[in-house]
Amino acid sequence: MRSRDSVPAANMAAEELPSDFDIVILGTGLAESVVAAACSRVGQRVLHLDRRSHYAANWASFTFNGLLTWIEEQKEESKPEKIEDWSSLVEEGEELIHLSNSDPASITNLQVFSYTSEEEEADEPNTIEEEKAAGEDAVKESSETESAGSKEEEDAGPAEEEEPAETEEEEPEADQPPTSPPSNQSEPVRKKISHAQLVKEGRRFNIDLVSKLLFSRGSLVDLLIKSNVSRYAEFKNVTRILTYRHGNIEQVPCSRADVFASRQLSVVEKRKLMRFLTSCMEETEEQTAYSGRPYSEFLRDQQLGESLQHFLLHSIAMVTEDTPTEEGLASTRHFLRCLGRYGNTPFLFPVYGLGEIPQCFCRMSAVFGGIYCLRHSVHCLIVDKDTNRCKAVIDSRGQRISCSHVVLEDSYLDADRKRTATPPRYLSRAVLITDASVLPSDPDQQISMVTVPPTTTGGPSVKMVELSSSTMTCIPGTYLVHLTCQSVGSAHEDLLPVVTRIFRTTEPQEEDRRPSVLWCLYFNMADGSALEVEGHRVPSNVYVCSGPDGALGHEHTIRQAESIFQKILPEEEFCPPAPNPEDIIYDGDNASPGEDRAAVENGGNQEENQEKEGNQEENQEKEGNQEENQEENQEKEGNQENQEKKGDQEENGVNQEPEE
Repeated sequence: MRSRDSVPAANMAAEELPSDFDIVILGTGLAESVVAAACSRVGQRVLHLDRRSHYAANWASFTFNGLLTWIEEQKEESKPEKIEDWSSLVEEGEELIHLSNSDPASITNLQVFSYTSEEEEADEPNTIEEEKAAGEDAVKESSETESAGSKEEEDAGPAEEEEPAETEEEEPEADQPPTSPPSNQSEPVRKKISHAQLVKEGRRFNIDLVSKLLFSRGSLVDLLIKSNVSRYAEFKNVTRILTYRHGNIEQVPCSRADVFASRQLSVVEKRKLMRFLTSCMEETEEQTAYSGRPYSEFLRDQQLGESLQHFLLHSIAMVTEDTPTEEGLASTRHFLRCLGRYGNTPFLFPVYGLGEIPQCFCRMSAVFGGIYCLRHSVHCLIVDKDTNRCKAVIDSRGQRISCSHVVLEDSYLDADRKRTATPPRYLSRAVLITDASVLPSDPDQQISMVTVPPTTTGGPSVKMVELSSSTMTCIPGTYLVHLTCQSVGSAHEDLLPVVTRIFRTTEPQEEDRRPSVLWCLYFNMADGSALEVEGHRVPSNVYVCSGPDGALGHEHTIRQAESIFQKILPEEEFCPPAPNPEDIIYDGDNASPGEDRAAVENGGNQEENQEKEGNQEENQEKEGNQEENQEENQEKEGNQENQEKKGDQEENGVNQEPEE
């Protein structure tokens, strides 16, 4: 069962917190949550705190109403921090390092625009009825969604049998020229949705602060499967790859079925594309000769047409024209290796949004004894002057808590203690609620990855993810669109040109069939990849995690979490598989954490032994029953013999009676 506001963890009040832990973790972002799950899984005592009232930090997902509250909180001016005097908790040979209690720099330049009427429309009841019907269909569709972990455990045969079915759904769309919109007869009537209705239906939205996808053969999917954390979430396939070219949205043929079904490519182009995709999977001398030269130059020299170069550069490799050839080829190979594992695109998306993933790892940590407290923080680190190691922390209630290691989100450190790139890097983000898809199709429940090349020379390329209501991130009749690029100016300045080209924000005209924007949010977010791995002015046993980076996948974050875990516990395995709940045997409520862990580790073996003992007892019982049956049979045979003897005696007796 999914919990929106809390993780089913051992949440405790501050006054009830134990005074000794192995690891204290501050912040519930993805990297911190993965470290918490990995450490708890191998028996470490973990205290996981977050000063916010929600999980996942800048990785969070909000309802529409929750997002409006978050926006107001971000606009509030941070109050000057009051420094408490904790000297009474410091012993001789120790010193204090004060931590930051706010995060003013990670989110900036928020701008909100609403393009709908404030009042509900008169035909709203009909709209709601239609939305409820569509919502039931979406729920029914989502119930058929399988987790990445359960899919991985299936044999290759069934997976290959399912893929053609998905391809057949895509083929009619590929046969249709993508540049021509559907006719007025087939185009569905768009209902007007007011701002009041968005607020009223706000709990049905799940809006991510960060926009990413899961590569089907990426490090996050592998970790979800290995650790069995995938059972806490559901995933859906990204159904199509699109690109913006010559003023139109076009579908990119990336799988073999898409290539041969496409009508936007000639027969010669199809052969060239398939030949190139096959050849680039292995490194050749020709590829090596282009090392250090732009990937776009390498593609031009392959005698590929303009459209194929565009697809390969922007939608498959997803790099810029200046990217070196070796990097472009590596990205292309990674894209191709991910095809076909779970569908005809390389990507997965979690139902209910990306904010579910950190919560899934928090759930795993809680299962193995992790303690969680929201709206609770740490004000100071207590450091041993001789060893430069953190011995304890002082929480927001003034309690001293001893620990061996501290893992914290970078926003808890003052700027003078962090080592970041100069100048700092930011991401430009836009979140749109629209009334139609950028490329209408049948069925309409598509999940699309759209690449938009730079609109100006030297400008940033934009990655756009369009989510339908089947992902449980928006209400039926609307689409949730995420746009992300590297910041050049403010998010509004960077992304507004793309928004105005693909969407309309004014009153619709007869010939303008672009989707209408109902509501949008622009903001800049600190780029997590700008934080250096080493060199922070912190004690030797304090480890710093960064926030979301600008890449489409999660490789940077998972690599960072694994690196921190290996520094803390170099001899332990990173996120070993967790046992299934039915295999766990609890020895008693008063068992120690070590005994609990032993019971969990050995639960499967104990059940096997008990099953064997049960089988032995059953066999012994069967043998006993056989012996009893033999004795009964012998007794019956004996009775029959006696009766026969008695009958003979009676017969003889009759014959021997004296005659009168």
